[in-house]
Amino acid sequence: TDDIWLAAREANGPTEFTGYKELFVTSPVHTLVVDGAAVDSAQNTDVMFVTHATPYYAESGGQAGDKGEVIFENSAKITVKDVLKKAGDLHVHIGTLTGEIKLGDVAHLTVDADDRKRTMANHSATHIMHEALRRVLGEHVTQKGQMVDGERIRFDISHGAAITREELAKVEDQVNQVILQNTEADTKLMNPEAAMKAGAMALFGEKYGDEVRVLSLGDPIDDDPKAYSVELCGGTHVERTGDIALFKIVSEGAVAAGIRRVEAVTGEAARQYLETQAGYTRAAADKLKAKPEDVPARIEALMAERKKLEKDLSAAKKALALGGSGGGAAKAEEINGVKFIGGVLDGVSGKDLRAMLNDQLSSIGSGIVGFVAKDGEKVAVAVAVTDDLTGTYNAATLVNAGAEKVGGRGGGKPGMAQAGGTNVAGADDALAAIKAAI
Repeated sequence: TDDIWLAAREANGPTEFTGYKELFVTSPVHTLVVDGAAVDSAQNTDVMFVTHATPYYAESGGQAGDKGEVIFENSAKITVKDVLKKAGDLHVHIGTLTGEIKLGDVAHLTVDADDRKRTMANHSATHIMHEALRRVLGEHVTQKGQMVDGERIRFDISHGAAITREELAKVEDQVNQVILQNTEADTKLMNPEAAMKAGAMALFGEKYGDEVRVLSLGDPIDDDPKAYSVELCGGTHVERTGDIALFKIVSEGAVAAGIRRVEAVTGEAARQYLETQAGYTRAAADKLKAKPEDVPARIEALMAERKKLEKDLSAAKKALALGGSGGGAAKAEEINGVKFIGGVLDGVSGKDLRAMLNDQLSSIGSGIVGFVAKDGEKVAVAVAVTDDLTGTYNAATLVNAGAEKVGGRGGGKPGMAQAGGTNVAGADDALAAIKAAI
């Protein structure tokens, strides 16, 4: 559709954007597009359209396009879902039409005030957060992309390491400090050179013409003589920093080499997020029958208790397996003149076998230890050979003799090797194969 928009721009000039000061305007439709083709009229379909003037902000600079409703004098209605910039400065509205309209019809364009208010709060908070990130992490931090709408902030920066909890807390503190100042947002129109001399920071992805909007937010802090945040931006913003109400970072992570993404919410969304987090804490406290502030200590104690119980259970399972009907594994027998301790163990996982091998190896003096452990639908085979016998017997060779019987194959060193399989029924045959190999 690029040719359509270029022709529309040539015939009608740029769209007059009135949305900095008002959320309603009346203007005729001069371009109407359905399914990628310019049309003279449309009925009950998805449409793209342009009016001479609009209060709808078109997506640019990382700020999402406005949403809202457009009413026509014949009661036709368009629910606007997005607005894009085309041919440089045309605001192309995208939405669903109910009823019938034609070129030249007068549109009554109304922006969704609540969505715009939330978007402005998020956008202004992004500017303040950008400055806070630079002050906390260092001046190497620059914006590498952003998307702000009425739901949340998504902000990408150049930074080579994960941002710590402590650093994120400092960023939040500074942003909320500026919000609580409740100072008036100051917007000036200047030429780019004068703006840069005034300390304004240009944003990634923005295109600047002969005249730019310079947005200043917040009073100076930390003995800095200028406003807290000064940036070039053509987006829509709050009238006062207090309109943001509250700022909370909800996530931080890597999106590419040297690029971190910070996601945040403001206002009511931030309050609801904090209330949800508090709800988790209260629920945990109720389960633990403790005060919310005691939850971390109780969880730490429970984790320590669980670790001890797991250790005790593992020891008990080993003792039961070695002393039970698995074959009298703790008692040595002699095979081909070599002492051998081995057996089939029930309910023992493969990860526990190495410790069991070492325990038995230390008691045998000189000899070979071999276990076949059944754990659910898995079976593990492990063999250990004392150092004095590794010249004659290789643990890896012995373990593979057993592994063949359980449908597996393993490997290791001459002194110790392990394998896994899935043929649990072949466990006894695996132990027999190890003895036969000895």
